[in-house]
Amino acid sequence: MCGRYALTLPQDAMVQLFQATPANDLPEGPNWNICPTVQVPVVTAGRRLVSMRWGFIPHWYKSPTDGPLIINARAEGVAEKPAFRKAMRERRCLLPASGFYEWTKDADGNRLPWYFHPSEGDALAFAGIWQDWGPENLSTCAIVTTAAGPTMSEIHHREPVTLAEADWATWLGETDAKAAPLMRAAPEGRLERHRVATAVNSNRASGPELIEPLEP
Repeated sequence: MCGRYALTLPQDAMVQLFQATPANDLPEGPNWNICPTVQVPVVTAGRRLVSMRWGFIPHWYKSPTDGPLIINARAEGVAEKPAFRKAMRERRCLLPASGFYEWTKDADGNRLPWYFHPSEGDALAFAGIWQDWGPENLSTCAIVTTAAGPTMSEIHHREPVTLAEADWATWLGETDAKAAPLMRAAPEGRLERHRVATAVNSNRASGPELIEPLEP
């Protein structure tokens, strides 16, 4: 899964990287501890960089809290489940990230955070889906996840789908190629990981020290 991530790229760097036109209401950054339900930058079809709530709201919810909080969509069912299938067909997106967190537990049950980041470059692009909800057309999104690959499997059984730059156009529907084959784990070498301090266990924590490698 993906329940917390970091984004430290300046807005102009995201605009250049994704060749996108920015909206006026993008959330301020950097943010080393992005939590569910906050506004995040998202790249949509047409290469627009916009702000969305991280937490996909199905159209039948009467309020944002009418059911479970949906921050991830499993690749195995995203094309068939009623909550996601139309978004998968028509509203795929990219979520820029600098890295993301996952946790293991020690013998005493304490949560030990790990930080995953690109082995090359400054950014990742999560595969996502989005839709507007309610009379106010609140834009909401979820990150697509898949079974863990070699870098993640020792830590967790799921990971966010991270897309290579060559696949961004396909995921966004800018080509005729099928997007489904892209929903796979990161190939070996795309991601690196290191332990970080437990400060990030708090959703109120902030600052660049959250992603610093833990001293032995």
